[in-house]
Amino acid sequence: MCTSDVSPSSRIGTGTSIGKFCVIEEDVTIGMKCLIGHHVVIRRGTSIGDGVRIDDHATLGKVPMRASNTALSAKEPTPGACVGNGCLIGTSAVLYAGCVLDEYVLVADLATLRESVTIGAHTIIGRGVAVENSCTIGRYVKLETNAYVTAYSVIEDRAFVAPGVLTSNDNFAGRTEERKKHYKGVHVRRGGRIGVGTVILPGREIGADALVAGGAVVTRDAPPEAIFAGAPARAVRRVPENQLLKNQGWKDVDETDSEAA
Repeated sequence: MCTSDVSPSSRIGTGTSIGKFCVIEEDVTIGMKCLIGHHVVIRRGTSIGDGVRIDDHATLGKVPMRASNTALSAKEPTPGACVGNGCLIGTSAVLYAGCVLDEYVLVADLATLRESVTIGAHTIIGRGVAVENSCTIGRYVKLETNAYVTAYSVIEDRAFVAPGVLTSNDNFAGRTEERKKHYKGVHVRRGGRIGVGTVILPGREIGADALVAGGAVVTRDAPPEAIFAGAPARAVRRVPENQLLKNQGWKDVDETDSEAA
């Protein structure tokens, strides 16, 4: 008979259904009216809000593996993951321990969110996207299929990252001990947009409401509200006025502007 293994110390909300062959470890909290698919693994200490859907073969709260020669910090993340109300977690998605999702985040099939990653409300993480450790992703962000967000990056609210975008945090390409002092991810400011297949080198900043054209190689910071294109990329003109965030009529954008003022 096919059953799931649910620890007696875990708390399952009313109206939540759990599929076949799931493993739910110690001290897990699952809210009300959640839908848990088949073969889902939820590691100890994970917290899941109300109305969350988790599809087949997803893993939440995975403890990271540490290679003996890794250059990244060996600090252990907080046990479990934290998933807010109304989130959707796709088939075979992996959320590591210490990963925190705000409300109504969509994590598509095969996406991976590493430890100490935070994702803002209403953000979409596309199919096959990889977000490495210690990244901060804002609200209403779109990370499209197979985008790669390197460790220590920041992507602010309403940013758009197209399919196949690649980022890096190591100008030394893995050589010399000196490199460990200089790791720096990318920073996409509020409303920045990155075109398909763009490559962004370590420590580069994409300014607020800037647009990087598809296929660009970003070797220097992109100014706010500029269109950046080429390899290496250069500012070629301003973003059209009707494309700026302030002219989209989005309620949350107006609220953020008011708070900033």
